[in-house]
Amino acid sequence: MLAEKLLLNLLITIAPVLFCSALMDNKPKLNTPFLCGLLQSAAALCCMIFSYSNYGFSWDLRYVPLIMAFLYAGPVAGGMVLISIISARILMGGDTVLFGLVNCILTALVPLLLMKKFWNNPPNKRVMLTTLIGGWSLILCYFSLHVFRYFEGNIFKLDFNIPDLLMIGLIATIAIALAAKLNEGMIERNKMKDEIQRAEKLNTLGELAASIAHEVRNPLTVVKGFLQLMQQQEAGKNYEYLSLVLSELGRAESIINDYLNFAKPKFEKIEEFQLNSILTEVVMLLDPLAVKQGVQLESQLDSNDFSLNTDRNQLKQALVNIVKNAIEATPEGGKVTIHNKFDQASASILISDTGKGMTPEQLSRIGTLFYTTKDKGTGLGTSVSLRIIETMRGKVSYQSEPGVGTKVTMTLPVGRNEEWA
Repeated sequence: MLAEKLLLNLLITIAPVLFCSALMDNKPKLNTPFLCGLLQSAAALCCMIFSYSNYGFSWDLRYVPLIMAFLYAGPVAGGMVLISIISARILMGGDTVLFGLVNCILTALVPLLLMKKFWNNPPNKRVMLTTLIGGWSLILCYFSLHVFRYFEGNIFKLDFNIPDLLMIGLIATIAIALAAKLNEGMIERNKMKDEIQRAEKLNTLGELAASIAHEVRNPLTVVKGFLQLMQQQEAGKNYEYLSLVLSELGRAESIINDYLNFAKPKFEKIEEFQLNSILTEVVMLLDPLAVKQGVQLESQLDSNDFSLNTDRNQLKQALVNIVKNAIEATPEGGKVTIHNKFDQASASILISDTGKGMTPEQLSRIGTLFYTTKDKGTGLGTSVSLRIIETMRGKVSYQSEPGVGTKVTMTLPVGRNEEWA
């Protein structure tokens, strides 16, 4: 009887995850914290209905939806599940109602406090943390059982069925670990879908950019050459106008080169070099801009250097674009810091600023062609930088909070990619 009811509870606890997964495929906009809270509340109430009563307590998996709601759907969903469980437990009544309420609140307290830090961990660690919090709820239940027996005066009458208690702990652990794993799978699948869509868009835009840029650059080069000849012979008022025209042509040429680099970065000269040396060059190059903006540019480089085998100029361009963005996003009196660290497989570069930061919506659009948060800009610089790092088999991730600043983490692998040559 115990095993059947707990296994039924297990199916109930994973049902909201499966439902949300199906919903996100068809209508992703409907998958809100409110809906997740409703589904998890329904799961918790169903677990309480199909509970196993023994030792003066009702044994079920009601805390699995509670923990999942707080950690994976946020405080709104978690609060809905908490209120549902508390209300149902009060209506059920009984001698252990007070113990049930205390257990529920103490169980909810841990995921509530860990919500923000929870998402800073990798998926496997999130599953492990979720399972550990589930273990915390089991410990609370067993402790409450002993306290209840103490108040009954039966503290020394240990008539617990040890196999039953072990089965409860085992199935509860499997349930929360399975629910967390399914959630992580759903999150990973959605990320992969977004990456595939983004890759398709980038590929289409890249092909379009390459075809247009090649056609436009040639006539621009001819026009620029003739204007330079005219400027050499011009000594009157038109000299100033010709200088302005040439300047704008140079800017147009620079944008076209960015388009071509975005379409397919060219790694013309593959060489081995020390990462610290190129970071030092970038700091020296952009320090005058930082001084002009009233921003402090600081580098804290690891003494253990790291050798890379790639196109030095392309990497330098990517770093310059990202650091320049950090400087321009930082108000006067702010600070931009460059850190680096190494391990056997990769090098990480952390560029942090104390600027205006970005909203989650802005963060989701970073790297999109033509998108920029600056008043003046084409949005090409960041797109080109990300494309260069991706071609180097590296990764770039952004963390930002409005009013606090932005952190950009760039990870570069060791070794040489033969496709660069």
